[in-house]
Amino acid sequence: MEQHGEIPRYPTLHVEVPEGEADDASGRLWALGATGVEERDASTLDKPGAGGALLVAHFDDEDQARIASATLPWPSRIEAIIGDDWKHRWREFFKPTRIGQRLVVRPSWEEVTAAPGDVVLTLDPGQAFGTGTHETTRLVLAEIEARVKGGEHVLDAGCGSGILSIGALLLGAADAIAVDVDPLAISATLENAEANGVAARVDTSTTAVADVPGQFSLVLANIESRVLVPMAATLMSKVAPGGMLILSGLLAEEEATLKQAYGAMRFEDLRRERDWIALTFTQPAAKKAPAKKAPAKKAPAKKAPTKKAPAKKASSKR
Repeated sequence: MEQHGEIPRYPTLHVEVPEGEADDASGRLWALGATGVEERDASTLDKPGAGGALLVAHFDDEDQARIASATLPWPSRIEAIIGDDWKHRWREFFKPTRIGQRLVVRPSWEEVTAAPGDVVLTLDPGQAFGTGTHETTRLVLAEIEARVKGGEHVLDAGCGSGILSIGALLLGAADAIAVDVDPLAISATLENAEANGVAARVDTSTTAVADVPGQFSLVLANIESRVLVPMAATLMSKVAPGGMLILSGLLAEEEATLKQAYGAMRFEDLRRERDWIALTFTQPAAKKAPAKKAPAKKAPAKKAPTKKAPAKKASSKR
């Protein structure tokens, strides 16, 4: 933030990227010192060019923004926001959202009137990804609502705000492990779990997915294909026999690539919203070993009848 008289001035870097590269660009912006990153697409008021996404990164000073602009491979421009009103304006566009038949996601600052049978998920994303407004989040939540029957053990890989694992718990799952490389995501997940009354059933950490012990009846990963493809063996190993894996963060054009990478599992379903998809796979149930047959009892050998020696005749006396 830079002061000009009494009015604060906040530099922002606007970066236009292909839609499939938005997550990569966002990660680079955070690494370059951004204090916040917004993603705008065709569904937002400030729209990017066709087939692309616009990232708006906020920086503490203009020098940081200039360094980031010179470092990134995508076209960018520096703008400035004058005054403090912008800090909470994004909340105007985060409204209660119905997903599937029963699930309602509401921001923590908005009240909602729930219908009978509704499951209300209260969320404050902070700086973590996952508000329920992005297509990929909605797709996974809708699949969770359709698939969770109760009692599932959940692994949420790349948990962001925790919205997916918390949604699964509210819908009946027994417990969840939520992991993310970003400590801010862990903080957001803990706060949101507490707000929804499920904190006692969620274990959160920055543990790598490969190092999480055990297998799970439901594994969730809303990341992106460049991460999901090399992680295929690891994620599949975390799904218990008969369990389920739901993947998203994927563009429709990436369907074949993901199906091939996860070909060891059985493909179950595809959900699509605009250009985004979610894929569901199941792990084949463990084969039961054939029951061992008891050894057949042999009938006792029949004894040959003993032959009696013929009785000797008494000799006649002469």
